[in-house]
Amino acid sequence: MLVRLLYASRAVDTTPAAIDAICGSARQHNAEQGVTGVLVYGGGIFMQVLEGGRQIVSDLYGVIQRDGRHKDVVLLHYEEITERRFGGWTMGMVNTSRINPSTLLKYSEQAELNPYLVTGKVSMALIEELMATASVAGHP
Repeated sequence: MLVRLLYASRAVDTTPAAIDAICGSARQHNAEQGVTGVLVYGGGIFMQVLEGGRQIVSDLYGVIQRDGRHKDVVLLHYEEITERRFGGWTMGMVNTSRINPSTLLKYSEQAELNPYLVTGKVSMALIEELMATASVAGHP
C-alpha cells in the first residue's frame, strides 16, 4: 500500500553544506527504500512530501522526528494513495529563494514559506504548483 506524507520542520543548521548533506542522505536512503518526494526549503523551514510503502514512510517519519538536524517537526498531511505524484524524484528540491515570491504569496499571507500558518491542503497545493512550474530541481 502506497501513502503520501507531508511534514514541516525547522532546520537546526541552515548553511548550504547542511542542506546539501540532508538532501544527499535523503536521496541515497530514499532510492534504497523506494521512497520518492520533494523537499521545499526557505527561511530555515523545511517542508517535505514523502511517498512510498506505508511502513517505510512511517518509519522514515519517525527517524526524521528524532533527527537532530530538525526541530518543530509537524505532520501536515497523510493519505493512502493509488499512485505517486512525485515518482520522478528520489528527493526533488525547491529553494524558495529561487522562485517568484508571488507564488508563495498566492498560498500565504506573506511571500515566505511558512507551512505552520496554513493547512496541509494549502501546502500540498503549493508543492503541486512548484512541480507544474518546473521549480523542482534534483532529478535522479
